[in-house]
Amino acid sequence: MTMPPATPVLVGAAAAARLPDAVELMAAATEAAAADAAAPGLLAVIDRVYVARGTWDRSDPGREVADRFGARAARTVIAELGVLQQSLITRACLDVAAGRADVVLVLGAEAAHRGRVRLTPRRHAVGAGAADGDGDGGGDAGAGGRSGDGPDEILAPEADILAPLEIRRGIYLPVRQYAVLESALRAADGLEPAAHAAEVAALWAGFSQVAAGNEDAWARAPVTPDDLAPSPRNPMMSWPYTRSHCSRAGVDQGAALLVCSAAAARRFGVPPDRWVFPVAAAESNVMTPLAARPDLARSPGFRAVGKRLAAITGVAAADADHLDLYSCFPAAVRLQVRELGLAGRSDLTVTGGMTFAGGPLNNYVFQSTVAMARRLRAAAPGARGLVTCVSGMVTKQAGLLWSASPPSTGFRAEDVSADVRAAGTPLPLVDGPARDAVTGVVAGFTVACEQGDPVQALAVVTLGATTDTTTGDGATRTVVTSADPGVIAAMTAQEWVGRTVKIRAGTLLP
Repeated sequence: MTMPPATPVLVGAAAAARLPDAVELMAAATEAAAADAAAPGLLAVIDRVYVARGTWDRSDPGREVADRFGARAARTVIAELGVLQQSLITRACLDVAAGRADVVLVLGAEAAHRGRVRLTPRRHAVGAGAADGDGDGGGDAGAGGRSGDGPDEILAPEADILAPLEIRRGIYLPVRQYAVLESALRAADGLEPAAHAAEVAALWAGFSQVAAGNEDAWARAPVTPDDLAPSPRNPMMSWPYTRSHCSRAGVDQGAALLVCSAAAARRFGVPPDRWVFPVAAAESNVMTPLAARPDLARSPGFRAVGKRLAAITGVAAADADHLDLYSCFPAAVRLQVRELGLAGRSDLTVTGGMTFAGGPLNNYVFQSTVAMARRLRAAAPGARGLVTCVSGMVTKQAGLLWSASPPSTGFRAEDVSADVRAAGTPLPLVDGPARDAVTGVVAGFTVACEQGDPVQALAVVTLGATTDTTTGDGATRTVVTSADPGVIAAMTAQEWVGRTVKIRAGTLLP
């Protein structure tokens, strides 16, 4: 088969770490990516640079990097928090396939370890959770045009990831939202708290074993399931999550991906054994706040992504030779396992996951793509690797299938948002009654902790339902809290999902 000259190819993929500045991390990763491609000349002819927004305050880091390597004519794009990282990779591939660009650089970096960056509630609302600004996708057109020192184009999400009600009731922190999702998953699996804790600990300990063999991982010391239990060194953050269940966002890490046309790869002498091909991408850009989702134990977005990728490629997620599931918290992984049909597979990461490999804000998917490229180059011919992506609190979902062999029908990218919208309607969010107590059904819950001590019970409650926590004619949702010691103690010892409760004025009554 003759390969079309505009076939997009990932030729250079590299990571950088332990530098105190995000742009320096981007530049170091870019130089390493060109070395990985054995084609340093590619850097001076970069046509476009896509950069995922971080906590850095530079106006146009893509321009800084492009200028440093002589690509002064490059068009620069910044994707705001809330734009799926995968969308940048997908856009790069589509730019090349359509002839809009010949060489594209995709960048991300975060220098949070030395700077001790903390996310504010506003940043969470706009963009995502602890390790993922990974948000909206290729369908989101942001503010176009260059302004002052800014980039040529800005991509922005269509909506906020968090609902105002969630912020007011104190569940804007990612660890709390993912803990709520975890409670719904535990209930759906019918697990008692102790059995559930053991299952999650075994999953995360397995990830740490992979990180131990990843040269780019931030924390390479493997842990045992017992190490995941609460302790003074590993305090409970939001029940049932300890610190070691959380994405490690306080890192200095960056990554760079060089995507070019097959013609450019040949012209610059990139060895064929460096070529990795994007086969197909699918993403959902529907933004439904967690509290409004009809079933907290399901992800229609990932279900649609998996179904569409299988339809395009003939490869189900379970048949991919290598996997890297977005892994900011265990609930994200466990939701994907349910929706992508991965039960029984233990090889769910090629990096070691975001707790151990590192979860730089709005950059992890670039890190995982670097690791996947290395894995596929060393794999048997025709091997395929699936890298998934999450925005916010599993707010948006995506997957990209890679291979060391070119796709027979060319690269394809599809948005499955219409399928996701057709799968269900979000429940209206309400404050709940201010005076009279009403009953509702708990859909998900957690207990927030400070310095390891439980301080507040939080619950997502369905109103207008009797036993069903999800849907029902006229059903609405609210978020309630309680500081009652009895409620807090009961929530950490008993199953509350599906329980009928009384609420008033945003408070869960004893």
